[in-house]
Amino acid sequence: MAITQISKITHRKGLDENLPQLAGAELGWALDARRLYIGNGTIVDGAPTIGNTEVLTQHSDILKISNSYTYKGTSTGYEVVTGTSVSQPITRTLQQKFDDVVSVRDFGAKGDGVTDDTLAINRALVQLYTREVNSEIRRSLFFPAGTYKVTDTIKVPSYAKLYGEGAKSSTIKYYNSGVLADAVVRTSDSKNQTGANIGNFSAVAPTDIEISSMGFESTATNDIFLLESTTNSSFENVSLKGPETTLTLTASDSKACIRINSTALLTSQNITFNNCVTDGTGYGMQANDICSAITLSNSKISKHYIGVSIGDTPTNNGPSGVRITQNVFDDILAQGILIGKPGETVSKNISAFNIFYDVGNTFLGAGNPSSTIIEIENSNNLSVGDMFERDDADNVTFPRIYLNESASIAFDLSNKIELGTYVRETGKIATLTDNTSSATAVFTFDLEDSNTLVDIGSFKMDYALKRDGIARTGTINITTAGSGTLTYDESYTENAASGVVFSVTQTLKVVTVKYTTTSTTENATLSYSLVRLY
Repeated sequence: MAITQISKITHRKGLDENLPQLAGAELGWALDARRLYIGNGTIVDGAPTIGNTEVLTQHSDILKISNSYTYKGTSTGYEVVTGTSVSQPITRTLQQKFDDVVSVRDFGAKGDGVTDDTLAINRALVQLYTREVNSEIRRSLFFPAGTYKVTDTIKVPSYAKLYGEGAKSSTIKYYNSGVLADAVVRTSDSKNQTGANIGNFSAVAPTDIEISSMGFESTATNDIFLLESTTNSSFENVSLKGPETTLTLTASDSKACIRINSTALLTSQNITFNNCVTDGTGYGMQANDICSAITLSNSKISKHYIGVSIGDTPTNNGPSGVRITQNVFDDILAQGILIGKPGETVSKNISAFNIFYDVGNTFLGAGNPSSTIIEIENSNNLSVGDMFERDDADNVTFPRIYLNESASIAFDLSNKIELGTYVRETGKIATLTDNTSSATAVFTFDLEDSNTLVDIGSFKMDYALKRDGIARTGTINITTAGSGTLTYDESYTENAASGVVFSVTQTLKVVTVKYTTTSTTENATLSYSLVRLY
């Protein structure tokens, strides 16, 4: 609309509370509030209403001026219809809109690494998850990037969902302020009760908890995550870090990055850790109480005394159905995985497709084995597809996998399968040179190897050989009492005389299978496999 007349422009100034009705186009400046107004003019002049209109400045309270919000979706290329028609859009207040996302900073947390945020974080968790039983109050709690200093345990109740901006970006960090907390984070029931009080007063035991893209750290010697009687919960892209290093870790370090507790009536089950990192405590994960369907996958376990301990001191039959799959273990002082305790009933647990680097070497690297890497003490457990940096030389003194004569199954690298006390190696091939008159070794076998840590009493070699159109199959049975008397016998069938003779000798605890051959101008090809019982 064109301006048809300008007679004069007047100005007023004064306090905001004393602002009068301004004439049309008259400006009024509120000195104290630093806000600018313009008069609407009269209805006769065409104004829709008599009054003053605020002109936006840097000091305007935008939320007070406009407190409604309608989603338009202009990025779609058209205006979205949010209501029953274009003329009846769904309109919400800005308060409702902003409440769609709940930040821990809305409750006073600073995340500056200096302010103690313990009360603010716990207050947010109580307000969002424990005050009412209806699901409407259960909002995801966002932790913007920062370090949230805490001096007491953070209690995470049933139905809580916490998420941050990355495992190395949004970090809750515990500092001991005098009384050492049991854990940095501890699950609680729907009434925020923990420990022996879980489930009292009809509370719902910890369940349906989700934590993702966050870091949890302690500068003191305590557990990082303590999960008690927890079910149906998941942890994704979470970093858990204690204060220990490869220089300070010892066998006496009993704390864990992940500790799973239960009772006979309230059993922890269906808990998943995926793409996580554990670092700097005695154990990466420890579960001794009865529990089931616990999964640790695609994670890195490093800088621990023992990587994962399942049922080392079990209660109520101990853990069952724990799956440790596709993880990387490195810088582990003793065992990477320890399952069970002799005489207990820890069963149905599996280690699969993990890779073990510097594990069981007392942090001294390859060539310094000091313990087994995977130790399974009870029957009905399984190790399959696990790979090891430890070579066969180090495997002699401390085996990669130790089954303790239990009825469990293990695949040691790609060359051996262990079925309880029955061990069968994969087939190997050797060339037996023509016209060898002096007994020559096919292979040697150290009686202290064998994944047993004890002397082997007996083993046999199944074999097949070919030589110039002649075929022969046979078995050599060998028995020995450690460094004592060696006896062996051989049985075989062949379609013609092959000219191959086997013998077995022993020096101290090393057994050697040897051969001699006649002169036929043809070498013999030997395929063989060892079978052992111990």
